[in-house]
Amino acid sequence: MKNLLRENKGWIMFLLLFGLFRTAVADWNPIPSGSMRPNLLEGDVVFVNRLAYNVKIPLTDVVLARLGEPQRGDVVTFSSPADGTRLIKRLVALPGDIVEMRDEQLIINGQPASYAAAGTALEPLGDGTRVAAQNVDETFAGHRRRIQVIPELMAPRSFGPVTVPKDQFMMLGDNRDRSADSRMVGMVPRHLLIGRAERILASAAIEGNWMPRLERFGMKMP
Repeated sequence: MKNLLRENKGWIMFLLLFGLFRTAVADWNPIPSGSMRPNLLEGDVVFVNRLAYNVKIPLTDVVLARLGEPQRGDVVTFSSPADGTRLIKRLVALPGDIVEMRDEQLIINGQPASYAAAGTALEPLGDGTRVAAQNVDETFAGHRRRIQVIPELMAPRSFGPVTVPKDQFMMLGDNRDRSADSRMVGMVPRHLLIGRAERILASAAIEGNWMPRLERFGMKMP
Protein backbone atom coordinates (compact mmCIF):
# COMPACT_ATOMS: atom_id res chain seq x y z
CA MET A 1 0.00 0.00 0.00
CA LYS A 2 2.83 2.39 0.88
CA ASN A 3 4.44 1.80 -2.50
CA LEU A 4 1.10 2.37 -4.25
CA LEU A 5 0.60 5.67 -2.44
CA ARG A 6 4.19 6.74 -3.14
CA GLU A 7 3.93 5.92 -6.84
CA ASN A 8 0.64 7.76 -7.24
CA LYS A 9 1.10 10.66 -4.84
CA GLY A 10 1.00 13.23 -7.64
CA TRP A 11 -2.32 11.90 -8.93
CA ILE A 12 -3.73 11.63 -5.41
CA MET A 13 -2.73 15.22 -4.64
CA PHE A 14 -4.37 16.38 -7.86
CA LEU A 15 -7.62 14.61 -6.93
CA LEU A 16 -7.59 16.13 -3.44
CA LEU A 17 -6.97 19.64 -4.75
CA PHE A 18 -9.58 19.19 -7.48
CA GLY A 19 -12.12 18.03 -4.90
CA LEU A 20 -11.33 21.01 -2.69
CA PHE A 21 -11.69 23.36 -5.67
CA ARG A 22 -15.11 21.91 -6.55
CA THR A 23 -16.45 22.10 -3.00
CA ALA A 24 -15.08 25.54 -2.12
CA VAL A 25 -14.41 27.64 -5.21
CA ALA A 26 -16.23 26.61 -8.39
CA ASP A 27 -18.46 23.80 -9.50
CA TRP A 28 -20.72 22.69 -12.31
CA ASN A 29 -24.37 21.77 -12.08
CA PRO A 30 -26.24 19.57 -14.58
CA ILE A 31 -29.85 20.61 -15.19
CA PRO A 32 -31.96 17.47 -14.62
CA SER A 33 -35.46 18.89 -15.04
CA GLY A 34 -37.46 21.53 -16.90
CA SER A 35 -38.14 23.78 -13.88
CA MET A 36 -36.05 26.61 -15.36
CA ARG A 37 -37.41 26.47 -18.89
CA PRO A 38 -37.24 28.35 -21.22
CA ASN A 39 -33.84 29.68 -20.03
CA LEU A 40 -32.20 26.46 -18.86
CA LEU A 41 -32.94 23.15 -20.54
CA GLU A 42 -32.56 19.56 -19.43
CA GLY A 43 -29.03 18.58 -20.43
CA ASP A 44 -27.47 22.00 -19.84
CA VAL A 45 -24.44 22.04 -17.55
CA VAL A 46 -23.91 25.37 -15.81
CA PHE A 47 -20.83 26.88 -14.19
CA VAL A 48 -21.43 27.75 -10.53
CA ASN A 49 -19.34 30.38 -8.72
CA ARG A 50 -19.23 29.10 -5.13
CA LEU A 51 -17.50 32.28 -3.94
CA ALA A 52 -20.22 34.63 -5.20
CA TYR A 53 -21.83 34.89 -1.77
CA ASN A 54 -19.99 32.97 0.94
CA VAL A 55 -16.79 31.21 1.88
CA LYS A 56 -17.70 27.90 3.52
CA ILE A 57 -15.86 25.07 5.16
CA PRO A 58 -15.69 22.48 2.35
CA LEU A 59 -18.45 19.85 2.38
CA THR A 60 -20.44 21.79 4.98
CA ASP A 61 -22.90 24.70 5.17
CA VAL A 62 -20.75 26.49 7.76
CA VAL A 63 -20.14 30.04 6.52
CA LEU A 64 -16.71 31.49 7.32
CA ALA A 65 -17.18 34.84 5.59
CA ARG A 66 -19.63 36.71 3.37
CA LEU A 67 -18.16 37.81 0.05
CA GLY A 68 -21.15 39.30 -1.79
CA GLU A 69 -24.85 39.96 -1.50
CA PRO A 70 -27.37 37.90 -3.49
CA GLN A 71 -29.27 40.05 -5.96
CA ARG A 72 -32.80 39.83 -7.29
CA GLY A 73 -32.66 38.00 -10.62
CA ASP A 74 -29.62 35.85 -9.79
CA VAL A 75 -29.84 32.20 -10.81
CA VAL A 76 -28.79 30.38 -7.65
CA THR A 77 -27.92 26.82 -6.68
CA PHE A 78 -28.85 25.93 -3.11
CA SER A 79 -29.68 23.06 -0.81
CA SER A 80 -33.42 22.60 -0.37
CA PRO A 81 -34.49 23.56 3.17
CA ALA A 82 -36.99 20.69 2.94
CA ASP A 83 -34.70 17.73 2.26
CA GLY A 84 -31.23 18.98 1.29
CA THR A 85 -31.61 18.23 -2.44
CA ARG A 86 -29.56 20.55 -4.63
CA LEU A 87 -31.84 22.89 -6.57
CA ILE A 88 -31.35 25.71 -9.06
CA LYS A 89 -33.87 28.55 -9.22
CA ARG A 90 -34.23 32.29 -9.79
CA LEU A 91 -33.91 34.59 -6.77
CA VAL A 92 -36.99 36.85 -6.91
CA ALA A 93 -37.25 38.40 -3.45
CA LEU A 94 -34.81 39.65 -0.81
CA PRO A 95 -34.96 39.76 2.99
CA GLY A 96 -37.71 42.14 4.11
CA ASP A 97 -39.61 42.06 0.80
CA ILE A 98 -43.36 41.56 0.95
CA VAL A 99 -44.27 39.16 -1.84
CA GLU A 100 -47.51 37.91 -3.31
CA MET A 101 -48.69 36.34 -6.54
CA ARG A 102 -52.12 36.78 -8.08
CA ASP A 103 -52.99 34.60 -11.08
CA GLU A 104 -49.28 34.33 -12.05
CA GLN A 105 -48.59 38.07 -11.56
CA LEU A 106 -45.72 38.64 -9.14
CA ILE A 107 -46.14 41.60 -6.76
CA ILE A 108 -43.24 42.74 -4.55
CA ASN A 109 -43.63 45.50 -1.97
CA GLY A 110 -46.90 46.49 -3.61
CA GLN A 111 -45.30 46.90 -7.05
CA PRO A 112 -46.62 44.48 -9.69
CA ALA A 113 -44.36 43.04 -12.36
CA SER A 114 -45.32 43.73 -15.97
CA TYR A 115 -45.70 41.05 -18.61
CA ALA A 116 -45.41 40.81 -22.40
CA ALA A 117 -46.12 37.80 -24.59
CA ALA A 118 -42.97 36.24 -26.05
CA GLY A 119 -44.20 33.28 -28.08
CA THR A 120 -45.35 29.74 -27.45
CA ALA A 121 -43.67 26.38 -26.85
CA LEU A 122 -44.49 22.74 -26.26
CA GLU A 123 -43.74 21.47 -22.77
CA PRO A 124 -42.76 17.78 -22.59
CA LEU A 125 -44.43 15.83 -19.79
CA GLY A 126 -43.11 12.70 -18.13
CA ASP A 127 -45.49 10.40 -20.01
CA GLY A 128 -44.14 11.44 -23.40
CA THR A 129 -46.96 13.86 -24.20
CA ARG A 130 -46.58 17.60 -24.69
CA VAL A 131 -48.78 20.51 -23.65
CA ALA A 132 -48.96 24.07 -24.90
CA ALA A 133 -46.90 26.61 -22.93
CA GLN A 134 -46.65 30.37 -23.15
CA ASN A 135 -43.35 32.24 -22.94
CA VAL A 136 -43.66 35.62 -21.26
CA ASP A 137 -41.22 38.44 -20.55
CA GLU A 138 -41.56 39.43 -16.89
CA THR A 139 -40.18 42.85 -15.90
CA PHE A 140 -39.74 44.05 -12.34
CA ALA A 141 -37.74 47.07 -11.14
CA GLY A 142 -36.04 47.35 -14.52
CA HIS A 143 -34.96 43.70 -14.63
CA ARG A 144 -36.44 41.52 -17.37
CA ARG A 145 -36.44 37.75 -17.52
CA ARG A 146 -38.32 35.25 -19.64
CA ILE A 147 -40.63 32.87 -17.82
CA GLN A 148 -42.97 30.14 -18.94
CA VAL A 149 -46.55 29.38 -17.88
CA ILE A 150 -48.69 26.37 -18.78
CA PRO A 151 -52.41 27.22 -18.60
CA GLU A 152 -53.52 23.57 -18.90
CA LEU A 153 -51.79 22.45 -15.70
CA MET A 154 -53.03 22.77 -12.14
CA ALA A 155 -50.45 24.89 -10.34
CA PRO A 156 -50.07 27.28 -7.34
CA ARG A 157 -50.66 30.55 -9.23
CA SER A 158 -51.56 32.68 -6.20
CA PHE A 159 -50.09 33.06 -2.71
CA GLY A 160 -49.37 35.57 0.02
CA PRO A 161 -48.67 38.24 0.84
CA VAL A 162 -45.70 36.90 2.78
CA THR A 163 -42.66 38.69 4.20
CA VAL A 164 -39.23 37.25 3.42
CA PRO A 165 -37.43 36.77 6.77
CA LYS A 166 -34.02 38.19 7.60
CA ASP A 167 -31.15 36.38 5.87
CA GLN A 168 -33.55 34.34 3.73
CA PHE A 169 -34.56 34.49 0.08
CA MET A 170 -37.50 33.55 -2.11
CA MET A 171 -36.67 31.36 -5.10
CA LEU A 172 -38.98 30.62 -8.03
CA GLY A 173 -38.44 28.50 -11.12
CA ASP A 174 -38.69 30.28 -14.47
CA ASN A 175 -41.08 27.50 -15.53
CA ARG A 176 -43.60 28.80 -13.03
CA ASP A 177 -46.18 26.03 -13.29
CA ARG A 178 -43.71 23.12 -13.09
CA SER A 179 -41.27 24.08 -10.36
CA ALA A 180 -40.85 22.87 -6.77
CA ASP A 181 -39.55 26.16 -5.36
CA SER A 182 -40.16 28.42 -2.36
CA ARG A 183 -43.89 27.90 -2.79
CA MET A 184 -43.31 24.28 -1.74
CA VAL A 185 -39.98 24.11 0.13
CA GLY A 186 -40.12 27.51 1.85
CA MET A 187 -37.73 30.44 1.97
CA VAL A 188 -34.04 29.63 1.60
CA PRO A 189 -31.66 30.63 4.43
CA ARG A 190 -28.44 32.23 3.29
CA HIS A 191 -26.23 29.45 4.68
CA LEU A 192 -27.91 26.99 2.26
CA LEU A 193 -26.87 29.01 -0.82
CA ILE A 194 -24.23 27.11 -2.78
CA GLY A 195 -23.36 29.65 -5.45
CA ARG A 196 -24.42 31.75 -8.41
CA ALA A 197 -24.85 30.09 -11.80
CA GLU A 198 -23.04 32.28 -14.32
CA ARG A 199 -22.70 30.48 -17.64
CA ILE A 200 -23.77 27.40 -19.56
CA LEU A 201 -20.64 25.31 -20.02
CA ALA A 202 -22.10 22.63 -22.28
CA SER A 203 -25.43 21.23 -23.40
CA ALA A 204 -26.82 18.04 -24.92
CA ALA A 205 -30.31 16.98 -25.99
CA ILE A 206 -30.72 14.33 -23.28
CA GLU A 207 -34.42 13.86 -24.06
CA GLY A 208 -33.72 13.21 -27.71
CA ASN A 209 -30.66 11.96 -29.55
CA TRP A 210 -28.05 13.22 -27.05
CA MET A 211 -26.50 15.41 -29.71
CA PRO A 212 -24.57 18.41 -28.35
CA ARG A 213 -26.41 21.74 -28.59
CA LEU A 214 -23.35 23.70 -29.65
CA GLU A 215 -25.21 27.01 -29.84
CA ARG A 216 -25.67 26.88 -26.04
CA PHE A 217 -21.99 26.26 -25.21
CA GLY A 218 -20.59 29.25 -23.27
CA MET A 219 -23.89 31.14 -23.11
CA LYS A 220 -24.19 33.68 -20.31
CA MET A 221 -26.91 33.02 -17.79
CA PRO A 222 -30.22 34.39 -19.14
